[in-house]
Amino acid sequence: MSDTYTPPRVWEWEPGNGGKFASINRPTAGATHEKERPVGKHPLQLYSLATPNGVKVTILLEELLEKGITGAEYDAHLIQIGEGDQFGSGFVEVNPNSKIPALMDHSVTPPQRVFESGAILLYLAEKFDAFLPTDSAKRTETLSWLFWQMGSAPILGGGFGHFYAYAPEKYQYPIDRYTMEVKRQLDVLDRHLANNRYMAGDEYTIADMAIYPWYGALVKNRVYEAAEFLQAHTYENVIRWAEELDERPAVKRGRMVNKTWGDESEQLPERHDASDFDKL
Repeated sequence: MSDTYTPPRVWEWEPGNGGKFASINRPTAGATHEKERPVGKHPLQLYSLATPNGVKVTILLEELLEKGITGAEYDAHLIQIGEGDQFGSGFVEVNPNSKIPALMDHSVTPPQRVFESGAILLYLAEKFDAFLPTDSAKRTETLSWLFWQMGSAPILGGGFGHFYAYAPEKYQYPIDRYTMEVKRQLDVLDRHLANNRYMAGDEYTIADMAIYPWYGALVKNRVYEAAEFLQAHTYENVIRWAEELDERPAVKRGRMVNKTWGDESEQLPERHDASDFDKL
């Protein structure tokens, strides 16, 4: 442990002091370089990477196509966040916050941009009238869990993930603090899924698609390699739910899109046609 840190009266940015992403992080918004945004042949243009937030959207798009909704055909362009692609001028036009995923819908005039993964899920679910219950009570339950995930992810990703997996040095206080909260969140899910097949009861919805890439991957040891540390095996209902979603064909495809690491047979860095999966 280093000596106790005393914050200065006025904080000043020190480039390079930030761990894994220090080379691209900065305290200001906007583009850092000019880069044209690619546009493919389909109305829906996705700019993303297969992080948990990116996977949410590709799962939904593949589930829509699995239902036979042809209007959900899409191009998925790779955004390498480790190389700063999200700060290119073309991407910033779609998401001024420079985070993946970001979507452009060219089926409407003028084309509609959508950013923030939860907003994209809700936009597509309403656009295609799918995976969002029409019953008022179930719809409300779905949206409650969707926004629960959006509010919880900074704790899991930005807090626990950063200090446990990415920070240049390990400190007990932040790891303990965020571990406690992540385990509490897992307990929230486990208790709910003890009496519900899916997040909204018996209906598979965008709430499942939002939560699964984070918490399903966590208990299956696919993010941060922290399953043992968190005693993930004790959350049996979360594991049951995650394993059921693992077997859905659209989920399998959605997890491959914009992926550039791991088993090469499960990587599809860019997706421009359904037949692209046949090449794997």
